[in-house]
Formats: sequence, C-alpha cells, structure tokens
Amino acid sequence: MQKKVTSIVLNNFKNDSRVLKENISLQKAGYRVKVVALHEEALQEFEEVQKISVHRVKLKTRGWSKHRLIQLLKYFEFIYKVVKEYKNSDIVHCNDLNALPIGVIIKKFFNKDVKIVYDAHEYEINDTPNEAKYKIKLKYYLEKFLIKCVDKVITVSDSIANEYVKLYSIEKPALVLNTPPYQEIEKKNIFRETFGIKEEQVVFLYQGGLSRGRGIEILLEAFKTTDNKKAVVVFMGYGPLESLIQEAEKEFANIYFHEAVPPHILLEYTCSADFGILFYENSCLNHDYCSPNKMFEYLMAEIPVIVSNLYEMKRLVEMNELGTVAKENTPAGLKEAVEEAVKLNKDELKTNIQKLKTVYNWEEQEKVLLDVYGELYKCAE
Repeated sequence: MQKKVTSIVLNNFKNDSRVLKENISLQKAGYRVKVVALHEEALQEFEEVQKISVHRVKLKTRGWSKHRLIQLLKYFEFIYKVVKEYKNSDIVHCNDLNALPIGVIIKKFFNKDVKIVYDAHEYEINDTPNEAKYKIKLKYYLEKFLIKCVDKVITVSDSIANEYVKLYSIEKPALVLNTPPYQEIEKKNIFRETFGIKEEQVVFLYQGGLSRGRGIEILLEAFKTTDNKKAVVVFMGYGPLESLIQEAEKEFANIYFHEAVPPHILLEYTCSADFGILFYENSCLNHDYCSPNKMFEYLMAEIPVIVSNLYEMKRLVEMNELGTVAKENTPAGLKEAVEEAVKLNKDELKTNIQKLKTVYNWEEQEKVLLDVYGELYKCAE
C-alpha cells in the first residue's frame, strides 16, 4: 500500500525548487505525495506542478494586518487547517522549523503512528541576519523540544548536521544538498544578447533572492566603484532590494537587472555568465554554515564562482579549486576577488567544475533522500 506523504511548507510554493525535487523523487519511488503550502491571490488553491499535487491553504486572516500578533494568528489558522485536513497522513515532511509544530501536533494528539521527517533547509535557530539573541534562544528551545518527536532529520550542509548533533544529542542528520539535476550544458549568450553586453566584457552573475544579508549592497558598491571597464554584473532574481538594483541600473552602465526565470530554464541563463557570485554577509551563523543551491546551480552551468569568506562556501571552493574566495567581505575584498578570478586558468577551472558536477547533482542527493525514507518505511511496517 502506498504511503501518504504530506510535505508542509510555509510559502506559496511558487519557486521552491528543493521541495519540488524531493516530492518528484518520492512520487517516482512510489509514495503518494502532496505539497501543502500557503495560498495567495493569483495562485490556484489546488493544482498540479510537474505532476505533484499541491494544496495552497486559504486563510481567512490572510489579508489582515501584518502586526506580530495578527501574524501569529494567521500561523495558528494555518496549523489548525492543515492538522484537520492531513492528520491521517502516514508521513509528514516538515520543511523548516515553522512547519515542524504541525507534524508534532498530529503525532501527539491525533495519529501516534505518523512518521515525521524534519527537513531543515537552514541553520534554523539563527537564519536571519543580525538576529536578536532572545529570538535565537526561543527558537533553540522550540527546536530542542520538537526534535524529540522527529523520526528522521535531513539538512543541507555538513556544518549544520554537526551542529545538530552537538546541540540536541541526536543521530547525525542525513545530508541532502540543494543541487540541481545533472545537465550537459550548451553555452548560451542570453545576457549579452538581452542587454547588448560586448563580447570582450566579463559577465558576473548574482542569482537568487534579492534581500538584505546576501551582499547585494556590497556587490552594487563594488561595481559602482570598479576601475575595471570590462566587468559588468547582472542581478537575476526577486525580492525587496529589486528597486535598489533598478535604480543603480539607470545610473551605471555596468549594472543590469533581470527578473527571475522559471527553474526549468534557469541554467540556460546561468551559463550565459562568465562567473557566478555568492557574497552572503557574516551576519548570522546560517550564512557561515550554508551550502546554497545557487552555488551548485553555478557549478552545474559550468561557471566558476566568487564567494565571500564564509566557512562552508570557502571550503568547497578552495578544496576543489572552483574560483576565488574574498579575503574580506567588503566592496574592496570583492573587487580584489574579481580581479583574481579573471586571471585564473579557464581550462583548469572547467575541468575541476565538470568533475565536481558528477558528484553534486540531484540524482546523487535523491539516493540519500530515498534511503532516509526507506528506513522510515521499514519502521512504519
């Protein structure tokens, strides 16, 4: 009999590539999956996304004030509706700490046989730049309490997995990295064609969320003040800093903004750049420990990377000789890393990247996910 998996995520499931990949893999393996997300206008309440059944839960409180207490009320309404609808699931896959209480409530009060998979996409207790210490403490105690009820823990970097062992004295979580499916890449030139960038210019790409803490302001300052006339930067994504980039684009000829594109065509754009940049700021432990999906997207698109001086990203780049690491996380540090990057041997970089992408791809990560579920399934039997 097929096991029913309910994968809960507190976003609108519009651009969540990790949750989509996981559920496609589980469905292929014979599980009956459904993604439960938050509804918002212009999106369907019920639909199929790449043959994955999706239910976006409508909240009566959705349009109410953004005051903290009202936001908490919205959260409780979401919990109530999801528990009521999906309490008879066989497996509840909780994506991030904010979804974990739902699985635990179901297990404690409605369905003692349900299995909980906790999928920590971040270092959950300190995932926000410059977070107040009391918030970190609160999330720590919440996670410590809830994780006792979890059957399997998955996370996204070795550093985070090791921290969970130290913090909660649990078995080391399984490591399912945020990697794209393996692709053979045919180099394209979309950015040069779109923006009229000259062939001799070097295209540096930042793709992903355009929010604070990700080094957007540092990138802008570095490219506004660079003496390198051949260096241009393209920002591709969406988020609260879009308008800041668009204003800079009007004033500076070497700064460009491109709206986000769907995941299935993303790498066609990515491979149109010469270098990918990930410049997260050292403003929370999550950034120090992160192995972002954007890193692996750059590598799958076969472009070398420039990263800030943070532990996990630095380790991956230096161990495998994939690009450059800034000595300091400042505009000056970035400019220096850019200058070093253009001097690297392109053939050696390409060889190193092509070797690594055979390891860091979704087909390899899928095996880990299915092993986790295989153990869970045996327990369920």
